[in-house]
Amino acid sequence: MASTLADQECEACTSEDEPLTETEYDDYLAELDDDVWEVVDDHHLDGTYAFGDFRDALEFTYEIGELAEEEWHHPDLHLEWGEVRVEMWTHKIDGLHKTDFVMAARMDRIHEQYAPA
Repeated sequence: MASTLADQECEACTSEDEPLTETEYDDYLAELDDDVWEVVDDHHLDGTYAFGDFRDALEFTYEIGELAEEEWHHPDLHLEWGEVRVEMWTHKIDGLHKTDFVMAARMDRIHEQYAPA
């Protein structure tokens, strides 16, 4: 899945920013892997990536950790055999910001190399 969203910069928000509304985030959500991501309670992104084994799930988790450190935007990660669950929102505004969707699109791109055949 090619996403222009994944090519955009992660922009830090300020405490004066408001969380995105459904109308505002719908276009961003449409660029994400719809088999992975959903918005929960208009508050956060929840995604589950599938893997063929534990090692790939672990390697993916490591790559997401590196991305999070690079962008200083840290999701909650839950690693299990065969899957990684990701929860993400912008804590500063207690809701969704465009950066959450940019990060999710980048995770989708990383996952392409691990996706089970």
